[in-house]
Amino acid sequence: MSFSSCLKLYPWPPPQPLLSFSRKPTTTTTTTTVSFASTQHHDQQQLSLSTSSHQLPPNFTSSQLLDTIRRQHDETSALRLFTWASKQPNFTPTSSVYEEILAKLGKVGSFDSMTGILEEMKAAGCQINRDGNKLKLVETAHSDMVKRGIKPDVSTFNILIKALCRAHQIRPAILLMEEMPNYGLVPDEKTFTTLMQGFIEEGDLDGALRIREQMMEHGCIATIVTVNVLVHGFCKEGRIEEAFGFIQQMANEGFYPDQFTFNTLVNGLCKAGHVKHALEIMDVMLQEGFDPDVFTYNSLISGLCKLGEVEEAVEILDQMILRDCSPNTVTYNTLISTLCKENQIEQATELARVLTSKGILPDVCTFNSLIQGLCLTSNFNVAKELFEEMKNKGCQPDEFTYNMLIDSLCSRGKIDEALRLLKDMESSGCPRNAVTYNTLIAGFCKNKKIEEAEEIFDEMEIQGISRNSVTYNTLIDGLCKSRRVEDAAQLMDQMIMGGLKPDKFTYNSLLTYYCRLGDIKKSADIVQTMTANGCDPDIVTYATLIGGLCKAGRVEVANRLLRTIQMKGMVLTPHAYNPVIQALFRRKKTSEGMRLLREMMEKADPPDAVTYKIVFRGLCNGGGPIGEAVDFVIEMLERGFLPEFSSFYMLAEGLCSLSMEDTLVNLVDMVMEKAKFSANEVTMIRGFLKIRKFQDALGTFGGILESRNPKKSYWSR
Repeated sequence: MSFSSCLKLYPWPPPQPLLSFSRKPTTTTTTTTVSFASTQHHDQQQLSLSTSSHQLPPNFTSSQLLDTIRRQHDETSALRLFTWASKQPNFTPTSSVYEEILAKLGKVGSFDSMTGILEEMKAAGCQINRDGNKLKLVETAHSDMVKRGIKPDVSTFNILIKALCRAHQIRPAILLMEEMPNYGLVPDEKTFTTLMQGFIEEGDLDGALRIREQMMEHGCIATIVTVNVLVHGFCKEGRIEEAFGFIQQMANEGFYPDQFTFNTLVNGLCKAGHVKHALEIMDVMLQEGFDPDVFTYNSLISGLCKLGEVEEAVEILDQMILRDCSPNTVTYNTLISTLCKENQIEQATELARVLTSKGILPDVCTFNSLIQGLCLTSNFNVAKELFEEMKNKGCQPDEFTYNMLIDSLCSRGKIDEALRLLKDMESSGCPRNAVTYNTLIAGFCKNKKIEEAEEIFDEMEIQGISRNSVTYNTLIDGLCKSRRVEDAAQLMDQMIMGGLKPDKFTYNSLLTYYCRLGDIKKSADIVQTMTANGCDPDIVTYATLIGGLCKAGRVEVANRLLRTIQMKGMVLTPHAYNPVIQALFRRKKTSEGMRLLREMMEKADPPDAVTYKIVFRGLCNGGGPIGEAVDFVIEMLERGFLPEFSSFYMLAEGLCSLSMEDTLVNLVDMVMEKAKFSANEVTMIRGFLKIRKFQDALGTFGGILESRNPKKSYWSR
C-alpha cells in the first residue's frame, strides 16, 4: 500500500508523490585549546586538549567541570570546554553544569548558543527546573542584554517565547510576539510553531490553528516541523480524520511525511482504537524507506493491549525483535501489565524473565504489575517473595507497591502484617499517602477492629496527611456497623468542619443503621437532610429505605416508594425489589410476590442469587402448587443459580409425600450437573436414590451443595 492509498482510508484525494530525503553532511572535528581547572588540587592548569585524541580522566566529576567553567573569563572558552567535555565517553553533565553555561551565554546575549544548549539538555533527558524551563534565567539574561544596549533579534524572542510556553504562560508569549515589530523584527516559522506547540500542550488545538492562520497571513512558509506539530495536535485530541485531511492538504503543497509523521499517525490511530489502520500505516512507512522504531512498535503493542488482543501484541513484539529493533522497558511493561490484568500471571512472569535475559532490568512498574496480578489472583505469598526480590535487586518499591500489599493483607485479615509493612514503608523512606491510611482503616473496620481504625485515623493528623472523603466515609461506615452511630454522626460533623461535604456514601451508612433497626422516622430524617444539603439520593439510598420500611412492616408504603422510584426513571436493582418480594411471600401473598418478580425481570436489573433464594423459599413454604416450585427450580438452574438446600429439602419432602420420587431424582441430577459434582459424588448419591434411601441421599447431597453455594446476606451491598 502506498501513502496515497493510505490516505484513502478516509475520503480525500491522494497527495503529491512522495520524495526522498537527503542526509546532512557530517561536520569535521576540530582541535580546541581549553583551560582545565582541577578542583582536587585547587590550582589552575593550562592543558592543550584535542577533542579527537584526548579523554577526560576516569575520576573526573561534573563538580570539577562546573568549577572549571566558572573560572573561565569569557563565554567562548567556557562553551568550548563544555562542548568538549560533554562529548567525552562515560561522562554526562549535570543540570548545574548546564545552568552555569546558560548563565554565561545569557549575560552576553548568545541566544543562538543557548538554544543549542537547551536542546542538548532535552536530548540528554536532563531535568529542567519547573520555573518555566529556565524562564527566569532567560528573562534575566534578556534584561541584562537590554541594559547593555544589545539589540535583540528574532532568536532572542523565540527563546523567550519558548520559555514562556513551557511555563504554560501562553498569553504572555503571544504578547511578546506582538512586541516584535517594535524592534523592527518579524516573527518567523519557529516563532509561530513554538506558539502552536504551546497551545497544543495546553489542550487547545483550535488556538494552535488560529496561530497557523496568523502564520499564513504573514506569508511565513510552514516547515515539516510545523506540519508535524499540528498533526500531533490533531492526533492528541483524537481528531484522526482531520489529521489525515491536513496531511493531504499539505501534501498538495509539496509536503511529504517523515519518521515523526508516521509515528504520530500510528500512535494517534492506536489510541483511537484503529490498530488495523495503524498497521497499514506502518506498512506504508516501510515502503517509503523508514524503519519503524521502538516508538512505532510500542504504540502498536499498547493499542492492541487496550483492545484485549494480547496474542496479536506478542506477535508485534516478535516482529520487532526480528527487525533488530530492541524492545525497551515500556514495551515489556505494557505487555506484562495487560497479561496480569487478564490473569495470565505465568505468561507475564515468563516475559519478565525474557526482559531480564535481554539485559533490560525490570523497573518499579514491571514489579508493580506482577505484584498486583499475584495479589488479585490470591497468590499473596508469591507476591511477597517478588517484593523481597524487588528490594534485593535494588529496585525501590513505591507507595503503589506498598499500598497493594497492605490492601491484600487487610482483605485477608492479616492486620498485624499490614502494620509491619507500614513501618517498613516508613523506614525505607517511601512516602505514605491517604490511600495507604484509607486502606488500613478499611481493613480494621472490615475485621471489626474499630478502635484500631480510629488510631490510624488520628495518626494521619500527626503525620500531616490530609483526610479525604474516603477516609471519613470508611470510618463512619465502620462506626455505624459497630452500632456507634452517635460517634459516626459526630465524625460527620467533624468532616463538615474540615471543609468536606458529606456525600451519598456518608448518608447511606447512617441510613443503613437506622433501617436495620426499623426506625423509619430517623431514616426519613436522614433522607430529608441529604436532599436539603444538595446530595441527591441514589438507588442504594432508596433500596435501603425500602428495606427499612419492610422490616418495620410497612410493605404497602415500600411498594409505593418502589413505584415512585420507577417514575423517576431510575433503573431498579435487586436490592430494591428483594425486601418487598420477601415481605409479600412472608405474608403468604405468593401471587403478588411472583408478579413482582416477573416485573423485575422485565423492567429492572436481573434478579440475583438472593432474589432466587427468597422466591424459592417462599414457594416451598407457601403451601402453593408444588409444580410451581419444581418449575422454579428448573428456571433457577437454567439461569445459573443453585437452590438453597434447606428449601430444596422441604420441596423434596413434599415430592416424596406425593409419591413424585422420579421428579425428585431428576431435580437432584440437574442440580448435581449444574453444581459440577465429581463423578464419585454423583455415583454415591445416585446409589442411595436407587435403593430408595432418600434421607441418606439428601444428607450427602445437601452437604456438598452447601459447600458450593455460599451464604449471602440480604443487606450486603
